[in-house]
Amino acid sequence: MVKIAPSILSADFCRLGEDIRAVSTADWLHVDVMDGMFVPNISIGVPVVQSIRKHTGMFLDTHLMVEKPGRYVKAFADAGADLLSIHLEADMPPAIHAALDEMAALGVKRGIVLRPITSAEAVLPYLKEGLDLILVMTVEPGFGGQAFMADMLPKLTAIRCYIEKYCPTCHLEVDGGINPDTAKLCVEAGADILVAGSAIYNAPDIPAAIAALRG
Repeated sequence: MVKIAPSILSADFCRLGEDIRAVSTADWLHVDVMDGMFVPNISIGVPVVQSIRKHTGMFLDTHLMVEKPGRYVKAFADAGADLLSIHLEADMPPAIHAALDEMAALGVKRGIVLRPITSAEAVLPYLKEGLDLILVMTVEPGFGGQAFMADMLPKLTAIRCYIEKYCPTCHLEVDGGINPDTAKLCVEAGADILVAGSAIYNAPDIPAAIAALRG
């Protein structure tokens, strides 16, 4: 069954607790952390994740869009993140491997993320060692509300094939421009977790919007 992960990047941060409760029919909560360096935007950090953890039992899918993410693994794990996903482009491979190893030691689920420019084959060295999630960006990371990049669909299909071959328990997540139409394309291409921000939070009926994404 496809999981839906609303992105709080599209929530109203003046009423974040209420907006998190509004998506309680979803499966995960997607938390976008941006440092203003890896991406040209600044969002939230460890204190906000700590606060969110105190007020919801939802699975916190925490996406680190930061330079040298290994520096922050323990802090976000201690704050209550259930899964941390880090960009392959954010550091050199040995440091990415070390960050993933630290996640495992801390009991946090481990994910990697690919920007649109990064090839599907880049996941192989990590997938063969075991992962919980691969996130494929279908927009350039940094800002919500961007248009879906349909040319990323073959990447999803390729990565799904790699997952089935090397790590069948790994989830394949997609983020960027997801709405009921693009969600269907992504699921057909192999995704099983859909991140959506504006399609959920800008909808007049949030539970109905979540249901529509499930298909």
